[in-house]
Amino acid sequence: MAAVVSAPALEILVRGPEGFSIWNGPPFSNGQPGMKLETSPCTSTKFSEDGSRLMVLKSDSVISVFDCISYREIRSFQVPNFTAATLSPRGTYLQTFQKSSTPQEKNVVLWKIETGDPVYQQFQKNMTKTTWPSIRFSSDEAVACRLATNEIQFFDGGDFSKGVVHRIRVPGVAAVELSKEPASHVAAFVPESKGVPASVQIFACAKDSQTQPVARRSFFRCSTVQMNWNYGSTGLLVVVQSDVDKTNQSYYGESKLNYLTTDGTHEGLVPLRKEGPIHDVQWSCSGSEFAVVYGFMPARASVFDKKCNPLLELGSGPYNTLRWNPKGRFLCLAGFGNLPGDMAFWDYIEKKQLGTTKAEWSVTSEWSPDGCYFMTATTAPRLQVDNGIKIFHYNGSLYFKKMFDKLYQADWKPESPGRFGDIAVLIKSIGALRVEEIKPQGERSKSSQSSAKGTAANPPAQKPAAYRPPHAKNAAAVQAELLGQSSTETMSKNALRNKKKREKQKDKKAGEAPDAANGS
Repeated sequence: MAAVVSAPALEILVRGPEGFSIWNGPPFSNGQPGMKLETSPCTSTKFSEDGSRLMVLKSDSVISVFDCISYREIRSFQVPNFTAATLSPRGTYLQTFQKSSTPQEKNVVLWKIETGDPVYQQFQKNMTKTTWPSIRFSSDEAVACRLATNEIQFFDGGDFSKGVVHRIRVPGVAAVELSKEPASHVAAFVPESKGVPASVQIFACAKDSQTQPVARRSFFRCSTVQMNWNYGSTGLLVVVQSDVDKTNQSYYGESKLNYLTTDGTHEGLVPLRKEGPIHDVQWSCSGSEFAVVYGFMPARASVFDKKCNPLLELGSGPYNTLRWNPKGRFLCLAGFGNLPGDMAFWDYIEKKQLGTTKAEWSVTSEWSPDGCYFMTATTAPRLQVDNGIKIFHYNGSLYFKKMFDKLYQADWKPESPGRFGDIAVLIKSIGALRVEEIKPQGERSKSSQSSAKGTAANPPAQKPAAYRPPHAKNAAAVQAELLGQSSTETMSKNALRNKKKREKQKDKKAGEAPDAANGS
């Protein structure tokens, strides 16, 4: 009988002004997370895609790589004046970008972490979101590619000493997206030029494959694109964004959702039922369904299969964010950013809504690797106040909350969803949930000292009333006076003072009248 491999424990990385620390993830034993790694100074951190390595930036020239089992430093790199750094999906390589003044200076370097040696170097004039990382890897690191002038260059992910293995010529190519698992295809975006419409083309990555695209889609009025491969590398979703909306319905331009398949069975628009922008789109872990939030507010959300047939309507509301849990069963539909933070949790298998809640001012949000918890974080510098972490259960009930004076980052440590059991079994194993709210460290000691006597001696503080301008307060007081009502709660201080004076004068006149009558 094969030995049963236990599921890995969940872990959370938390970074503040003093550095980063690692928490033991939920479920928490005493309602509070345990500390796996005490605070270590840094300026930034990032996990590799598989969670095996952690990149820690310590200064302008020092990059450390940690092993995520022991959290011990594997290697430290001295890279003067680097402006960007990233790990390969399995943590084998570290890629850095430095500012360069001359083309002779190769400013993009790929380092092998195990040896600390550079295995590939090149010159890159500038760095943008579409051109970084310069070298793109598949999830298993078997295939690597980079965007060059009018071509896509491919490398052997296990041996960069071979140099460029083969090339695919794509005139005018401006962005590429390599399919992750398996790395069988690559998508290329060519912007508009001299009256020729923009296009997205899909090519096979194999060396002996044809250089002609297996799928192609052209677009007019296209400024930028976002390309999303499914798991299985059979379908590509393309969000086409235009800076100008010809219909003048949106100040932010217009966007369309297109779908292309590698077998050529579908190349066209996804049939959406409402006009407006594409807010978010995400594939399920199976690669057979995708969910999209679209349309003018209140936005609409729908789930489609890989043939673009609608499967489930998630309703409409103030939403702009979609998060599909790693097991593919639960969906979180949310409205973050400039929206009020509404969240709706859905069970895709049962086709029903599980619950709704709110997480105001959330900057980041993500499901735990086991698919049972959903974490939101309010972080600086996006928001300088009300920084904190909230962890919700899969049905939207609040499980844990902690506020910080300043919080920069909160991330789950990545794990393969396959290492965890069936989601139904995991749900049953979770016991009673408990909401814990922990004050910032400066307030914690004071509150704990005075909690015993404070509860008995002091009544609970009243909730502060909403702000009302002075003219509104006076108007309420005048209206109450005209109607003969008492409005001590809504009157201003001046109005109360004047009212008391009038009452005293009335009492004084009432007292003088009997005296005058008696004297006569």
